[in-house]
Amino acid sequence: MSEALPPKTCSIDRLVTVKEDVAKVLNGAKTATRRNGRYADPGEIMEHGGKKFEVYNVYQQMLGDMSDEDARREGFPEMESYKAYILSLHKGMPWIPQAKVWVHEFRDIEGD
Repeated sequence: MSEALPPKTCSIDRLVTVKEDVAKVLNGAKTATRRNGRYADPGEIMEHGGKKFEVYNVYQQMLGDMSDEDARREGFPEMESYKAYILSLHKGMPWIPQAKVWVHEFRDIEGD
């Protein structure tokens, strides 16, 4: 049995908000997002562009444990591109490999 998750720190409607990221969700290139807090419970539904996406997995991960495959699920070709993007969103923030983030994995539940 999996461990109970702590309370959410934000709501699912704030999970993916950057226009470019929403476009990646809609075209299937982005199937996961990382946040400093927990924005959704497994089973919750996120809506973008009239499409519904189910969050099916939520867990913590250290930034330094991310792989190129993790970056691809975020919609990037490899880790260096993902890292550069994140740092561009948070000016002056250092990349801290030991920092823990919440991973939210989701899938299109309506198909095309």
